Amino acid sequence: MAEKRWSVGIVIDEHEGKTRATAQLQPEGREAFAGVGLARLNPTDADVPLIGDELAAARALADLAHQLIEATAADIEASTHNSARLEG
Repeated sequence: MAEKRWSVGIVIDEHEGKTRATAQLQPEGREAFAGVGLARLNPTDADVPLIGDELAAARALADLAHQLIEATAADIEASTHNSARLEG
């Protein structure tokens, strides 16, 4: 079987103490997925942008993973005509 490679791109932006990350995946032969994650700076915390970036990116990837699991369950159900429950 030929190797397949899927790449996820993450775009991060910041505005007024809030960080937003979007994780995008374009699998071959199907619609793209985009997960979104948000983080905000607690006013009592020191401003360390890397921490907000990490948290927003982690949340975006978790959202993306959830969408992939849901899509897989739908594909299994369409293929087998049985209900599928995937836990991730």
